[in-house]
Amino acid sequence: MVAGMRLAPFILRIYLKCACMLLGKVSVMLKVGVLISGRGSNLKSLMAACATPGFPAEITCVISNKASAKGLDYARNANIPVHVVPHKDFADRQAFDAAIDAVLEKHGVQLVCLAGFMRLLTPWFAERWRDRLVNIHPSLLPSFPGTDVHQKVLDYGAKVTGCTVHFVRSEMDHGPIILQAAVPVLDGDTEEVLAERVLKAEHKAYPAALRLIAENRVNVLNERVFVTDSTESGEALFNPKA
Repeated sequence: MVAGMRLAPFILRIYLKCACMLLGKVSVMLKVGVLISGRGSNLKSLMAACATPGFPAEITCVISNKASAKGLDYARNANIPVHVVPHKDFADRQAFDAAIDAVLEKHGVQLVCLAGFMRLLTPWFAERWRDRLVNIHPSLLPSFPGTDVHQKVLDYGAKVTGCTVHFVRSEMDHGPIILQAAVPVLDGDTEEVLAERVLKAEHKAYPAALRLIAENRVNVLNERVFVTDSTESGEALFNPKA
């Protein structure tokens, strides 16, 4: 390797992984930073996955724009470094994003997971972390982007909804789709009941997507994700059943 040459984080990780394999050591885990604003239920599911023996990723920091975010306690209890970066302390969005970026770089983060982070990131940040920044949304994108998703699903009369893990682009709730999970919408559902059903799917989908990325099985080509060695289901979900 040429002296002074900088490698992209993913390429560097692959390089180090190969070196460790040659030396007979354990493979390098993907370093993940998680951004939250609230209760942190998806953070908790990611932490549980990363604590599983053999899981190929580790959470190296958790960042919130709110000191009151309950999810921060999960990280503190697990001795994961916590940082509060209040967005109100900055003159504009880019200054705030730059501060977030500095914390991520400090911890050597290679992949950023948005887990209920209620701030719209700037195009600068989205491009800087392109294909290294993922989000989970509680619908089957591109259907029902934005907020108040479950009520919109009910109002529209959709029979199936779910969640989507995707790479982030500058436009809200857009980007190459990594993984989706579908759940039925039942006739007696309220917004709260439906939200809870989708959330259970989120808690399985996000760790599954993280594993795929950490195992270097996710490839983006022409804004589409292709997963190597994937197990695909050809079965259709019918709701209601005839």
